[in-house]
Amino acid sequence: MDRIACEDTRQTQKLLNHFQIEKKTVSCHEHNERERAAELVEALKAGERIALVSDAGTPAISDPGGWLVREAIAAGVPVVPIPGANAAISALIASGLPAEDFHFLGFLPEKAGARRTFLEDLAAAAQSDPRATPRTLIFYEAPHRILETLADIEELWGGLLRAVVARELTKVHEEFIRGTVAAVRKELASRDRIRGEITLLVEAPRPAASSGNAEGSEAAHEKIAARVARIEAEGGIDEKEALKRLARELGRSKSDLYRELQRERARKR
Repeated sequence: MDRIACEDTRQTQKLLNHFQIEKKTVSCHEHNERERAAELVEALKAGERIALVSDAGTPAISDPGGWLVREAIAAGVPVVPIPGANAAISALIASGLPAEDFHFLGFLPEKAGARRTFLEDLAAAAQSDPRATPRTLIFYEAPHRILETLADIEELWGGLLRAVVARELTKVHEEFIRGTVAAVRKELASRDRIRGEITLLVEAPRPAASSGNAEGSEAAHEKIAARVARIEAEGGIDEKEALKRLARELGRSKSDLYRELQRERARKR
């Protein structure tokens, strides 16, 4: 190995010093990766051997490195993976949630509105999936946003889904918090401060059980507009809140119901 491309040369240098490894380092992070890749690929083509490392995870998995790997492959340079710490897989292994079928989604959108829309669309996709096997959804989340994210999931997907927060994996303060979405959120909310890198695992929403009686069949074919109007009248609430309640009742996303409501109204024009 001739040199090491690092997400943060200062962090990598601590490990190199500890193991008394003397190698040249060069930064390769989210802000300079595309420019740095051209330089590193030319060095690789000239015969250099370069290691790629990230600070606390696996390169290219919600970490820098993906662009460099693609450029190296395009240039015909061999890319050799070396297994290492990966928060998503490590969390899944010890979560107790189904590991046969899982979906890693990286970081959720930072802005609240975009995050809620993403979760609504994700629920709609999960509920329309014909597979019978349960699926585990895996996210990365920042400690200052985890309570908001859990609150959104509880409101949009329901608080009884099983969830796990895995914190500071493979480090000194590693911790797993297991329970329902509501219970995990309550535990974290009771703390003075939430620290560390967080992996959030949640069982995917499942399709709502269909009713076999006549009343259930009739309700299933009732127009969304009529159901929303009825909920508004019964609860004395506005359309937005009525859509939320109907979404929870049907096990569907609010955005999906809203689009269907707009289509119904468009057909009447």
